[in-house]
Amino acid sequence: MDKTSSLPHPYFVSHPNWKWFILTTVLIGATMSALDVSIVNVAMPTMEHGFNVSMAVIEWVAMAYMLTLTIFLPLFGRLADMFGRTKMYNIGFIVFTTGSALCGFAPDANFIIASRVIQAVGAGMLQANSVAIITQAFPSNELGKAIGLQGAVQAIAMSIGPFIGGMIISAIGWRFIFYVNVPIGIIGTIAAMYILPASKKNEKKEKIDFFGISVFAAGLALLVLAVNQGSTFGWSSPLIIGFFIAAAILLPLFVYIELKVEHPMIDLTLFKKWAFSAGNITGMMSYYVLFAVLFLMPFYFEDVLKYNAAATGIMLTPIPLSMAIIAPFAGSISDKIGSRIMTSLGMFVCTIATLSFVFIGTSANIILLLIEFIVLGIGMGLFTPPNNSSIMHSAPPERLGVAGGILNMMRALGLIFGVAISGLLFTSLQNNYLTNYMVSHHIHISKVSELIKNNAFVHGIAFVMFTLVAINLVATILSAAKKDVKGGKIEGAEPIDLM
Repeated sequence: MDKTSSLPHPYFVSHPNWKWFILTTVLIGATMSALDVSIVNVAMPTMEHGFNVSMAVIEWVAMAYMLTLTIFLPLFGRLADMFGRTKMYNIGFIVFTTGSALCGFAPDANFIIASRVIQAVGAGMLQANSVAIITQAFPSNELGKAIGLQGAVQAIAMSIGPFIGGMIISAIGWRFIFYVNVPIGIIGTIAAMYILPASKKNEKKEKIDFFGISVFAAGLALLVLAVNQGSTFGWSSPLIIGFFIAAAILLPLFVYIELKVEHPMIDLTLFKKWAFSAGNITGMMSYYVLFAVLFLMPFYFEDVLKYNAAATGIMLTPIPLSMAIIAPFAGSISDKIGSRIMTSLGMFVCTIATLSFVFIGTSANIILLLIEFIVLGIGMGLFTPPNNSSIMHSAPPERLGVAGGILNMMRALGLIFGVAISGLLFTSLQNNYLTNYMVSHHIHISKVSELIKNNAFVHGIAFVMFTLVAINLVATILSAAKKDVKGGKIEGAEPIDLM
């Protein structure tokens, strides 16, 4: 494929240090998409009042983004493998920037929800290709370090998102939390054009599996909707049950289709490699645990300890901050000793952290709680870069896009399931505690003391944390059972052949 004049000369692309320019360009996209996830949540109450709509409507500002992103990540990875990763990444910058501008311009709630779908399409193109581009640009003995740096930047962006969002909303209005992406996106687009190597199409003539794509998208969308909306409509409602049944039919049908077609959307043979399967499963588990904690702890600080929103945000900062500090070192060390030790250690450290949360009480030793948050962040920082590196190492070069898409999809599913399932367990246990107390004492909820309500809260959250301990232990065992993937075809890959 001929290179255009906007792309760097092959000498620069093949230069040993050019990979760091490639990483920097990818980090622009990583920062933009990670910042957007956390910054928008702060603005949702303001948008709810500004558009004069219910919470049920405005929550789709977040839901539409996550649903679209989760569904299409594997597809964008597959298309990138077919038509070129750099090309797809460049388009992702343009689409995300356009969607951000439209969100800021939105005259009503329906418009911003539709614009968030456009944003998510662009974010999907960026996320599905970011790890693949890094993997192709770096040799095996530096891949962990590079992925660790990416993880650190994403963690920092997510941690400062709420603070930046609050400042922007207070100073100039919620629309500018979207407009801020426009200059970043323009810089990223220009950098991608001039720094990333030229795309190279897959030489094999492969068809797009449109039927498989449709079945997969429908099945996954219904599953995500069922899990996310179950508490709203009721888990026994015909609609939610119907969603689960339809997903249970469509997703196995998708597997059957992929095994039969000549050019599947997802190469299921990737899952025959234990490093790939176990890495993705444990990756989903890790994000399930992380976001269950990040979802429930703000309620603990505000409802039980009576902290305000600003103080709560500060209290939770040690988790992503410690992740950001540890991730580059963990990635670099895994390059030398392999991923198995680091991922197992990371999940075990997370087990210790979540076990400490089981003993949470109606009053808290704040210093001890902050230390426990730091320990959780350290565990995630130790685990994530080596795990991502082992996943990408286990995929063949021509399937890096699909591998990156699956990796990010599994993490997104972990986020969604972690919030939905932990929220369901917590609410059920809290309500059961209060109901049993009211029945035994023959009183109405209005007569229940603040102490009993706090006890009910602690009862619910302690049980959820115990389930997180079990998930972390399983993830530790699965990580320890993996074999390190070293060398292979990826080692020494030439950046000029990015696909």
